[in-house]
Amino acid sequence: MKNLVLGLGNPILSDDSVGFHVVQALKGRFDEEQVTVMESDLAGLSLLDLLVGYDRVIIVDSIQTVAGKVGQVYRLGPDDFVTPRHAVSPHDVSLATALELGKRLGLEMPKEIVIFAIEVQDVINFGEKCTPEVEQAIPKAVEMVAEEVESH
Repeated sequence: MKNLVLGLGNPILSDDSVGFHVVQALKGRFDEEQVTVMESDLAGLSLLDLLVGYDRVIIVDSIQTVAGKVGQVYRLGPDDFVTPRHAVSPHDVSLATALELGKRLGLEMPKEIVIFAIEVQDVINFGEKCTPEVEQAIPKAVEMVAEEVESH
């Protein structure tokens, strides 16, 4: 079974880099023939190129919710994101829409996708470090992702 652990975000926008920090801490922890660990700043349809050919994908990214507590780590799936399946432009495509399109195009899409989302505070200011609450959540997220990988 081919697994991908993918950290998403922008490495220079403070808390938006949390996915990068989590997967960087996981590099070298798994059998490289079974688990690929990488970071990317891609989104929307561009993500399809990264996901094709994997049986299982674990995505780590930032999230901002209405009632969330900064630093909270959520375990989610693509169905947890209820969004319209249409876009204004190709750059405005959600993960769920990209996955559906990949299936319709007959691409070899992952059978399972798990998303670990860390509640963040600052995704607009330039900075390579996360805010303190998000920084404190990184070790917990690392362990949650590692347990998810090792459970299969």
